[in-house]
Amino acid sequence: MKNWLLNVSLTKAKWVYTALIVFTLLALIQIPSIKIDTDPENMLPDDNAARQFHNHVKSEFSMHDMIVVGAVNEKEGIYNVHSLTQLHQVTEFIKSIEGVVERDILTLSTVDNIKQEGPGAIRFEWLMKKIPKTNEQANDIQQAVSRLPLLNNTLVSDNGKAAAIYVPIIDKNESYRISEQIQAFINTNSDSESALNWHVTGLPVAEDQFGYEMFVQMGISAPLAGLMIFVLLWVFFRNFAFISAPMIVAMATVLITMGALIGCGFTVHIMSSMIAIFLMPIAVVDSVHIMSEFADRYKQGSDVNKTIKEVMSHLSTPMLYTSITSSAGFFSLMLTPIPPVQIFGAFIGCGILLAYLITIVFIPTYLSRMSSENLLKLQKRHDTAKQKDGASGSALVKVIKVLGNNAVKHTKAKLIVFAGLFIISIFGISQIQINDNPVRWFKQDHPIRQADKILNEHFSGTYDAFLVLSSTHNYYSEVSDYIDRIISSSTSENELNTINWLKSYQIKFNDLANKPGDTALLNQFIMAIDDKLFEVDGDIAQKLETLLSQLDRLQAKTKVFIQPNVLNYLADLDSHIASADSVGKVNSLDAIIKTVNRDLHSGKDQDYVSPSTANAVAQTLLQYQSSHRPHDLSHFVTPDYTATLLWLQLKSGDNQSMTEIIQLVDKYVAENPLPQGINMEWAGKAYLNVVWQEAMVAGMADSLISAFVVVFIMMVVLFRSLFYGVLAMIPLTFTITLIYGVIGWIGKDYDMPIAVLSALTLGLSVDFAIHFLERFRAYYRQYKDIGVALQYMFEEPASAISRNAIVIAIGFTPLLFAPLVPYITVGIFLACIMAISALVTLIMLPAILIYFQKKRSLKRQQVYANM
Repeated sequence: MKNWLLNVSLTKAKWVYTALIVFTLLALIQIPSIKIDTDPENMLPDDNAARQFHNHVKSEFSMHDMIVVGAVNEKEGIYNVHSLTQLHQVTEFIKSIEGVVERDILTLSTVDNIKQEGPGAIRFEWLMKKIPKTNEQANDIQQAVSRLPLLNNTLVSDNGKAAAIYVPIIDKNESYRISEQIQAFINTNSDSESALNWHVTGLPVAEDQFGYEMFVQMGISAPLAGLMIFVLLWVFFRNFAFISAPMIVAMATVLITMGALIGCGFTVHIMSSMIAIFLMPIAVVDSVHIMSEFADRYKQGSDVNKTIKEVMSHLSTPMLYTSITSSAGFFSLMLTPIPPVQIFGAFIGCGILLAYLITIVFIPTYLSRMSSENLLKLQKRHDTAKQKDGASGSALVKVIKVLGNNAVKHTKAKLIVFAGLFIISIFGISQIQINDNPVRWFKQDHPIRQADKILNEHFSGTYDAFLVLSSTHNYYSEVSDYIDRIISSSTSENELNTINWLKSYQIKFNDLANKPGDTALLNQFIMAIDDKLFEVDGDIAQKLETLLSQLDRLQAKTKVFIQPNVLNYLADLDSHIASADSVGKVNSLDAIIKTVNRDLHSGKDQDYVSPSTANAVAQTLLQYQSSHRPHDLSHFVTPDYTATLLWLQLKSGDNQSMTEIIQLVDKYVAENPLPQGINMEWAGKAYLNVVWQEAMVAGMADSLISAFVVVFIMMVVLFRSLFYGVLAMIPLTFTITLIYGVIGWIGKDYDMPIAVLSALTLGLSVDFAIHFLERFRAYYRQYKDIGVALQYMFEEPASAISRNAIVIAIGFTPLLFAPLVPYITVGIFLACIMAISALVTLIMLPAILIYFQKKRSLKRQQVYANM
């Protein structure tokens, strides 16, 4: 197959060029239909239980993703005419924006003040129906807010210096557009002399803003990476026509891979947005090897095709294996349970194999069609460079010479140093903390990051988590028993129609036996019996009336979350959760009930308690439903009172914070069991982030182990030697361990980009070892002396390895200037990976080879490998 492909390359140039152009154009056609997706929720599959429950909770409790708009007045505070006027104007504008859920906007002018009307009566009035005309009126608003626990430190900060507008949106994918409209209005209408500072934040905004900036970054980083690679290749070869070939390979690989991804209907997520920047440097690696050796072998008057065949005969096998191992590292990401990571791994893996195929077909074609003039320039440039290197030497050549001169020296000391670093790295890995937060995807000086910091300092928190408690008791078996008693005691023909009617309902109840907490059918059945009583009389009517009274009592029992003992438990749980450092506040049904109960009685704090009976609780909730916002009750409890929601406001969106809260609640519930028949589950974006992070860590561990085993087997097969197979894995193992050890030592959070780097490290770190060992064995077979073999290794092969490491590392440097932290993280660590893996290959492998040669085992291993 290799010979056939090489023959096609050298004899069918038009076919090769046409095929490459056609596939590239087909890919380009797909690019305009690109779709961006930065929703962390999509890190989980659609059928994930946590994700499904989260969406169920949003639907059942009418919860929406929210944009948080904050107004901060550090000098005068928020309770003054000027500040409240601006707050009202911005609120009115927000109401007019398409995509905003107007009725659920939370701010001072859209909520009720609850006041005592008289003994046993309360009055609901708009908290800020009109813009206050005096500061005294503004102070009245302040006093009202301080008495309303649901509003205090949520709509206005405790210190009175900040106010918030919570903007619920229909579609979180519209958050960027809506936030930009809000910001534009504020910029246009704000008083330049005002002390009021505005900030817009919230997870939906952060995620959608990231998507917009990610799209821009895709169009900047990949071309910059290409430019950096081009400059490096120019420094190495100083021949424009010569270095154009690797750039064509890189561009074609990137365009075809991205076109295929978009054409297959996949959205571009945070990971897949990096495909272009990942592939650009990787795609030129094999080309640089070919170009380096071709430049070294070609002499004026030589047969170009013969030189190409010699080069390809030396490099085709190691290039094939390095491409397969690199792609295997990325294909291993498909074992993770995170869909965007699976897509990223699949297309990067395919892109690497595509780059290999284009390289071995296109590069020979291109070289064979280069003009004699360009080949002559290349030879002169190469000879001049070798003469300079032999005299004074470039910085790269000097470093390689130093490494070569010391390759056979101090082997024990080198191995001891590497062993020490390895042990220290393992300890560093144990210090790694798993954490991610979409807001931290931006630099510290980014407006969203600044807004997040300022507003979370003033308010209870801009991050949400929901703790949902629901009834698990199934009352339908009791209903079925009640019906059975009527059926068994009814034998009259006159009662037959009614009995059949009851049996039809009994079948429905039995079908719902596995749906705890669902009382809709019970409520429907009670109303149906009321209607049925108008149609029957006699014994069956009395039986239905008895059944109705039984069902009424049963229905009262189903209303779990108006029972005083349950509410008292919830109040204690609220207080315990609120004690966590990262929890600013817990909003719940308990606060509504206590507030209304207080103002139904004395209006004083002593009556800020839950009523002692279920009927009294029901009365407070009935009173609340006469407010201007009766629908707010549905955010905290279902209409049948079988499920309730605790809205946690968190000051931090870090996974660590959410994990601590989960552990705190679990410990409390273990020590103070939930009331019988009640279940507890988490929902909310902060919780989903924890779920997918845990799934990612477990998936990454599985993918890394499986890929490591596959690559090891491939190395043993490639070298036909267990000894050399183990040697090839050493740079990979050491690089991964050292990189993650450093991450642990410096306290860098283990987030999604860091996790994915394991696959890249695995795929690329082994490449240098393959080239080094393959060429070393060839020299060793030829000269039968390890010192001579290593001497030759630190000429062209070491230069090619170093050039590749530099090309890849420098190729990622544009990421360091990105405004997005994940891109910067990838840029820094990829440069480190390349430098470490190249140095380990050029320092550690020679030391191990010398050590085993001294132990007289290298010769036996070589003989075994040649058998």
